[in-house]
Amino acid sequence: MLQMMNKVRPKVAASSLSKLITQFSFITMALLLVACSEKPPVVEDIRPVRALQIAPASAENVVELAGDIQPRYESRLGFRVGGKVIARQVEIGSVVKRGQLLMQIDPRDLQLSQSQANASVNAAASNLSLAKAEYERYRELRQKNFVSQAVLDAKEAAYKSALANHELSNAALNIATNQNSYANLVADADGVVTALQAEAGQVVAAGTPVVQLARTGEKEARISIPEDQVEMVRQVKEMQVRIWANQALVLRGQLRELSPVADPATRTYTAKISIPNAPPEVRLGMTATVRFVTKADKNLIRLPLTALLNEKNQTSIWVIENGAVKSVPVQVGGVMGNKVVIASGVNAGQMIVTAGVNTLRAGQKVHVLGQELDTKPQQNPQQTSQQTSQPSTEAGK
Repeated sequence: MLQMMNKVRPKVAASSLSKLITQFSFITMALLLVACSEKPPVVEDIRPVRALQIAPASAENVVELAGDIQPRYESRLGFRVGGKVIARQVEIGSVVKRGQLLMQIDPRDLQLSQSQANASVNAAASNLSLAKAEYERYRELRQKNFVSQAVLDAKEAAYKSALANHELSNAALNIATNQNSYANLVADADGVVTALQAEAGQVVAAGTPVVQLARTGEKEARISIPEDQVEMVRQVKEMQVRIWANQALVLRGQLRELSPVADPATRTYTAKISIPNAPPEVRLGMTATVRFVTKADKNLIRLPLTALLNEKNQTSIWVIENGAVKSVPVQVGGVMGNKVVIASGVNAGQMIVTAGVNTLRAGQKVHVLGQELDTKPQQNPQQTSQQTSQPSTEAGK
């Protein structure tokens, strides 16, 4: 009996294992069929971007450039004769009047030269008197035929030579007198001392600048103009000048000078804007802002530089339509500050992408930062009221 039971048990175990394997195979196949029949949900990629709507261009272009207030006339004064500086009467920042003494040099050598010239004049005057008396005496003798004409001609020549020497001595005396006055350096106009290049005890040559004087009469604003705005400034007729210390003060300016050569370091052009009748509160060295106003083309469209996309030697921008972007080629007309002028390709009213242009593709869905996209389906008011009333019903239960 036991032997028969031992023979039956392996058969039962094998049969059970076969059934389990068969069931597991059916379950696995069913799961595979279910997995193959169901597709995974597609998540739409919506990129956040920054955008702006193209507005009609303004009728005016306004450009503001910073500079400083400078005098229109600034002189570098020096002595007209050489010598040793013995006195300095001004300091940097001193306000001086026309004719005021600025510096002095040692006048002793000049005084000696003047005395020498004066002595030469006296000697020439004595020679002239003697030559004149002899000429008149010999002329009377010639009338009486006591001397020959040749002797009279010699006396006349001597008289004319003495007369010329006298004139020459007088001219030398005038020069020495003027040079003696040049020992005092005086201001040639009302102004402010802006620099000193010599001190007492220093020996200077004739013409060496020793004092820098800025005239306080007419003032101007000096600014540096970028090379892409030079032609615009040439055409401007209306300019406004403001100083940083008093923003409420608006002054009328006129373009007086525009450098034809760019600065080698900054690659900008220096412009001088004159300020007629500047008030006293406009001081030299103050920070000034010059405002240029020009008429602009009404069809002009200006966009940020970040809105441009350069691919395959073509410039384009991304235009947003129905929540997606499309590439639109444009033609660039120029650059104005930190913006680019679009000559053609877009129109006012279109929404364009200004940030994130390099991560987009044609037809890509985008989300404009600062705006919420209404992606939820609208529900009927009845459904909404039913949903809101269910919690109260369940609470009552």
